[in-house]
Formats: sequence, structure tokens, C-alpha cells
Amino acid sequence: QLKIMLGLSAPKGGWDEQMIPQFMQELAKYHEMRAIPAILGVVVVVIAAIAVKLLPKGPSPLFGVMVAVGLASALGWHEKTVGTLDLKLPPFAGFTWYPSDVWSVLPQAFGLAFVTAVNILITSRVVDHFRGRHKHMRGSDADAELGAYGIANVVAGMFGAPMSVGIPARSIANVQCGGSTRMSNLIHAGILLAFLTIGNRVIAQIPLAALAGVTIWMGARLLDWSTWKRLHMMRRVDAAAFLVTAVCVLLMNAVWAVAIGSALYVIPYLQTKFFDKNTAQPEPVEAMAAGQSSK
Repeated sequence: QLKIMLGLSAPKGGWDEQMIPQFMQELAKYHEMRAIPAILGVVVVVIAAIAVKLLPKGPSPLFGVMVAVGLASALGWHEKTVGTLDLKLPPFAGFTWYPSDVWSVLPQAFGLAFVTAVNILITSRVVDHFRGRHKHMRGSDADAELGAYGIANVVAGMFGAPMSVGIPARSIANVQCGGSTRMSNLIHAGILLAFLTIGNRVIAQIPLAALAGVTIWMGARLLDWSTWKRLHMMRRVDAAAFLVTAVCVLLMNAVWAVAIGSALYVIPYLQTKFFDKNTAQPEPVEAMAAGQSSK
């Protein structure tokens, strides 16, 4: 979110998709950094941090956005905003199906389905981790979640909507605000819909830098620093998988990072399955004979 929060323009060829290369691009454009969007983003983070101390179950990022919008309006700062949102229902996306599409479309569809499933399951596990203190909450059902997202994507795809995946930041915000039932998800969705319809004019005036501050704040809230302290107590394969996944997220993307981290568990399995058996030496005949004679 730094490129938005610092008001940087995209370089030639666009921003790199990987995090570390993109961060290097941002550093190379340090001379373009502007103070006003940075101030708005920092204001959101600071107000949210104060609000979460005073009201642990309150919508702290929302308070930060409200203060940032008020500050920009009072000082006459004209930064790039969200703008007016088009709330019209898109038309039905018609399509035709040809026999050749079996080989051209289905492989890509299965690839997208796999990536989306991994994303959804990661989100589910993260939410389970953060809501662990709520004993009365029912455990997540992976099959039900994948089925629900599958139906939603089929229906939304008929209208040309982008693929829907799990979003840890908003789900964690729901849990941290005390959401402990399925009804909280429906209320959450209802409030978002109200903001986008009734409060459309207010949403249009929110600076993008303030939204970048919200994302940065929620990203910081997702960090579980205690895991780093427990690394020396973990099994070697667990600690290695954790570190490799963390590094690969920065160098590649989350899906590849999880795949590479999970692949580390194949090594000890293969070692136990094949190599340990091959290296196990049978007892010498002389030792066996000596054991029988001593008996």
C-alpha cells in the first residue's frame, strides 16, 4: 500500500507483482513521495490504534477514516478519492461453448479453482486461529465453505463479476469486533451494502491514501509475533516450513509460498518411507547365532 499512501505514480511497465521487487521500485521513486497522502494514511493508523485501546470491540479503522476525511476537508486537501461507484446490476454475460473449449478453458478453470480453494482455506484457518478464544463458535466446515464460494462464483460469473475469494482482513475485523455467530456475517454484509447505497456520496469522498492506511493497519493486526518466539521450540520441519513460506510470500505470492512450504513435509515422509528402510541393516548371522547360544 506504500505506493498509494505516498502518492507515487506507476513506473514504465507498471508495478511488479512481487512484494520485494515492488518495494524496490517504490524506493527508486523516493523523489516523488508526497507528504499529504502520507499524513492521511498515518492519521488513519494512529487513530485506529488509539480507538482499539479505548473501544476494543469498536470499528477502529472506521474512526480513523472519519478523522482523515474531516482533516482533508478542513484543510482543503484535494487528494485522489474513491469517486462515485456504479451500483447498477451488470447485464448477463452471454457465452458460447465449443468442443475445443474443453482443452483451452477447462485447464485454466481448474487452475483458478485450485488457487481460489487454497486462498479460501488459508483465510478459514486464519480466522479459526484468531477466534480461538470464542469457545461457543462452531468449527469451520471446509467443504461447506468451498461449496458456498463455488455457488457464489458461478452465479456472480454469469454477470461478469471477478472471482470471489476469502479476505482475512475483513473476516478478522469481524472477529475482533466481537462477531461470534453466523448472523454477524449477514449483519456485516448488510452494513457494507448500506454504506455503498445510502452512503454512496460519503464513500466517494474518502481519499485512497486513507484506505491504504486501513489496509496497513489491518495487515499489522494480522501479524502473530508469538510464532517467531516459538520457532526454537518447534520441530525442525515446522520451523523450516514457516520460514520458507514467509520468505516466499515476499518473493513470489501466497499460493506458491504455501505450496513450497508444504512440500518440505514431503522430504521427511520420503526419508521415512524409503531411505530409512534401505539403510536398515539386517543382523549378522554370527550375532544371531551368538544370541541363540546365550539363551
